[in-house]
Amino acid sequence: MGTTQQADQHRSAHQRRRQLLEAADRVVLRDGPKASMNAIAAEAGITKPILYRHFGDKGGLYRALAKRHTDALLSALKAALDAPADRRARVEATLDTYLAAIEARPQVYRFLMHPADDAADIQLPEQGFDVGRHSAPLLRRLGEELATVIEERVDLGPDSAQLARVWGHGIVGMMHAAGDWWLGERPCSRDQLVSSLADLLWGRLSLVDDRAGSPGL
Repeated sequence: MGTTQQADQHRSAHQRRRQLLEAADRVVLRDGPKASMNAIAAEAGITKPILYRHFGDKGGLYRALAKRHTDALLSALKAALDAPADRRARVEATLDTYLAAIEARPQVYRFLMHPADDAADIQLPEQGFDVGRHSAPLLRRLGEELATVIEERVDLGPDSAQLARVWGHGIVGMMHAAGDWWLGERPCSRDQLVSSLADLLWGRLSLVDDRAGSPGL
């Protein structure tokens, strides 16, 4: 009976946490990087201390939202890599998937990657919250995940694992920097940016062989 009760409590806590993250998403979509714990608590219909009970502080909430959105992005990127197409088309589809994601939800992207310009409404314990300090692990996770995919799918020869990590983190860094610049300035169409970035990557990618038995890259 105790085990059943614990399982019910765990499900209830998980559901409540998901509801709070959905409320936080709505505020982030509206306010971007200026989203505050006060606004999120109000959106969820609770007091700020209850929000702290679930996430600890804004850093805890940020990490939960980052995981939520990174999981979704990784799933979309892997789907693009698995598309039934030649390698060049899959490379372009993967780049486009990333850019489409940040274009579709720019406020979420800015919340995850850029500190608020105006922190006047932020109160303790949110004071001094540094988005940059938290966004670096998010980018590292994307880099490691992509490195794993590269290592599994293409034969890079000697030191394959190390080279896959170099490629994984390098590609993520390129996508992040180029996407951040493009989202802010819109100097060209998304299609043009995808094609240009694919051209930059294509030299070595066009030469390596797929690993035997893998879905390829």
